[in-house]
Amino acid sequence: MKRLFRDLLRSGFVQRALGVLAAEYLRLVWYTNRFIYQPSDVYEIVEPLMPAIFVFWHGQHFMTPFIKTKASYRAKVLISRHRDGEFNALAVERLGIGTIRGSGDHSGAFHRKGGVGAFLEMVRALEDGCNMATTADVPKRARVAGLGAIMLARETGRPIVPFAMVTSRFIRLKNWDSTTINLPFGRGAVVGIEPVYVPPDADAATMEKLRQHVENLLNEATRRAYAAVGRPEATLG
Repeated sequence: MKRLFRDLLRSGFVQRALGVLAAEYLRLVWYTNRFIYQPSDVYEIVEPLMPAIFVFWHGQHFMTPFIKTKASYRAKVLISRHRDGEFNALAVERLGIGTIRGSGDHSGAFHRKGGVGAFLEMVRALEDGCNMATTADVPKRARVAGLGAIMLARETGRPIVPFAMVTSRFIRLKNWDSTTINLPFGRGAVVGIEPVYVPPDADAATMEKLRQHVENLLNEATRRAYAAVGRPEATLG
């Protein structure tokens, strides 16, 4: 019975239904939370940098499709090939974001789960003028930035834009990434601090320094975002 239920959840029909429900629920959350932006002119700052590599922490990703506020902002997001990621892909596509399916950074092991193909797709997307969005964490190691975004920035010359997007009302799950399910009828904040550029000739030491810098920026953006919505205690999960 357990296997039958699992197979049902992973069926194409159920995955599509879950994707639609998730997208429309997130749209409700977006419309019923009053979002503020730090800095207030963040779009004026970021727009000249596009196409850019937007990164955020895993588990705080549900609202991120809504940073795309103009139809002219083209964007794709990296989503795992895992079967459980299927409805996530369907949901973001319904919200107007393209998808690239593949693995993130497994401590530099991009050959795993289609990582090489996904990386090349991201390079092509940026070269075509499309923004890329991806979680920064190394899989199964929450709040530890990997080298994936750093490598992508070195390859393409595009800036990394770390940001946090949070709501004051949420449910936080007790899993590896402390997944935050945002709730409607509250306050929200989008916080960015500064772009990060990676030189095309960056060596291992430089890349590690920039990786740590991205990690620090994401932690600081998260801290500021939760403080802005009156939930400073929520920063670390």
